[in-house]
Amino acid sequence: MRQPLNSNLLNQTFERRAFVVGAVQGGIGLLLAARMGYIAVAENEKYEIEAESNRVNLTLIPPRRGWILDRNGAPLASNRADFRIDIIPERTPDPQATVTALSRLLKFSPDETQDLRDRLARAAGFQPVPVAAGLDYNTFAAVSVRLPDLPGVVPQRGFSRFYPTGPSVGHLIGYVGAASREEYEAEPSPLLLTPGFKLGKDALEKQFEQTLRGEPGARRSEVTASGRVVRDLETREDVQGKAIQLTIDGPLQDYAARRLGLESGSVVVMDCRTGDLLCLSSMPSFDPNSFSDGIGRLEYQMLSADERVPLRNKVLRGLYPPGSTLKPMAAMALLEAGVDPDETVSCGGGYRLGNRFFRCLGRHGPMTMHTAIARSCNTYFYTMAHRHGYEVIAAMARTLGLGERYDLPVASQSYGTVPDAAWKQRRFGQAWTPSDSLNAVIGQGYMIANPLQLAVMAACIASGRKVRPRLMAGKQVAAPRFAYDPDHFERVRQGMSEVVNGAGTAVRSRLPFPDIMMGGKTGTAQVRSLAGGRGGTGVPWRYRDHGLFVFFAPVEQPIYAGAVVIEHGIGGSRSAAPVARDVLTYLFDPQKGLEALHALEAEWGGTAQERLARSYSGFAAATTGADVPPAPADPVAHMRLVDAEARLAAEVPAGSQPAEPAPE
Repeated sequence: MRQPLNSNLLNQTFERRAFVVGAVQGGIGLLLAARMGYIAVAENEKYEIEAESNRVNLTLIPPRRGWILDRNGAPLASNRADFRIDIIPERTPDPQATVTALSRLLKFSPDETQDLRDRLARAAGFQPVPVAAGLDYNTFAAVSVRLPDLPGVVPQRGFSRFYPTGPSVGHLIGYVGAASREEYEAEPSPLLLTPGFKLGKDALEKQFEQTLRGEPGARRSEVTASGRVVRDLETREDVQGKAIQLTIDGPLQDYAARRLGLESGSVVVMDCRTGDLLCLSSMPSFDPNSFSDGIGRLEYQMLSADERVPLRNKVLRGLYPPGSTLKPMAAMALLEAGVDPDETVSCGGGYRLGNRFFRCLGRHGPMTMHTAIARSCNTYFYTMAHRHGYEVIAAMARTLGLGERYDLPVASQSYGTVPDAAWKQRRFGQAWTPSDSLNAVIGQGYMIANPLQLAVMAACIASGRKVRPRLMAGKQVAAPRFAYDPDHFERVRQGMSEVVNGAGTAVRSRLPFPDIMMGGKTGTAQVRSLAGGRGGTGVPWRYRDHGLFVFFAPVEQPIYAGAVVIEHGIGGSRSAAPVARDVLTYLFDPQKGLEALHALEAEWGGTAQERLARSYSGFAAATTGADVPPAPADPVAHMRLVDAEARLAAEVPAGSQPAEPAPE
């Protein structure tokens, strides 16, 4: 039976419930008090730091990259003060509106605006996207004062990479750019996400990234809740990356690149006593300043569509049949095999092997080794290769550096092929034939090499030393001498001297000095068999033969050696020797070399940089109707210590020779 309600019972029930509620409230209060005490005491430092971080913004300062110097200490790649603008996409709620506002402030053309939209669309959200660099202070300030209305926009005062001679060093030095998603995943460092930071993307800039990068600085700034900077509190300066010094001669590098002119090709020059690489020019090229500033889609499209492939390093990646440039090497092999250099071979226009006739360049009549080199007689070398075997020639080719991958700080190099019976069996599953020997001995058939290998071969013959290329500066030590008979080298050198200074195939390319002579050997690499000729102006460019020339100078005591390759040159081999002549002229007398270059550039329409800028303007106009403004004046002309003209102002006499290397 339920107990009847009364006032006492109700009071007791209310008191019990009030006690329970009070206890719960008290417990909660104690917990809150304990938590507040814990936060105020135990976690005081943590929240103090977080509060400070809301008030103070810590920003990394991208480090200045180390310079890349030539052999004389002049900068091939340096840094220049820069006002720039970047965008971080993930901090930009309305990218289209931000791009529109920036385009108005920076006076972008429609194509530049579209380029920026494309870069934003391709970029990872965290990746800083370059908007503009090299801004004047007024434009930089105009963007800075509008930052509250431009979330994600980061104006920066810092340094940008600068390449004084632009296209002349594009393939050699490479370029820098913002880190990609893949690069960040491989190295998840906050520095890679810092606006304005760029890392090496190609060639030496990439190979020496850790050396050139340096240590980032940091800046502490007091900010408002909206992120506006109130004042700078403290700055820790960055530490510039270490410089690297190359064996490259900066003015010579610029001269050779410019001397290639309208041609597609390469020039290699090296010290034939030590292997120091003085010049590695590949043209046409790209301007690394454009890539480092964020190349536009139109400019990249122009470079990608060019049939002369300006994005390929022809010195290291170009492979060509070496043609008759191999004949001095073959002569050296034959001498070591016991061939009498005075023995004559009658050239009646070719050599018959079975039912096949291998043609010569002419009907030369009686040929000794000397005259066969000078007049490039195929018949002589066909005869000797068939008589003494191709194996001795293949062995000599490898000894002189052909088919070899050199120990150089480069990402990749195509090192060609020195074919032989074992190679053909391995590659094609076929036996070597006498026809293969005849083709290979004159640098055709399966034989291919890159320009650097041809230069090394020339340097070995010129010096009688086992020369291998060296790109990083350091103590010069003479390469070891070969165990071959020195008289054999001298006989081959005299034959190469006859090519230029006697009745040979390059007599029009003699040096303009009475007391300095160049030795060399021309070569033609057939691209396609054409009944109407293979090197004239009426033949489409891509069907013309390649022209090659290997050289050394002075003949009496060789110091320089090298190679020139002209892709699809007018006149085949005749297109390469004049380039070598002018490059060596510049080495011995810069004034004479520049006079020849300036006359040619007047015909061609300016320097390589000027022609590249004009080509881009024409391409942009033809593609989109855009009007590209002229390039601004160089703001750091005083740093131009590595262009060809700089040699005239040097204190060292123009054309001075490299220092004697230390004894081996």
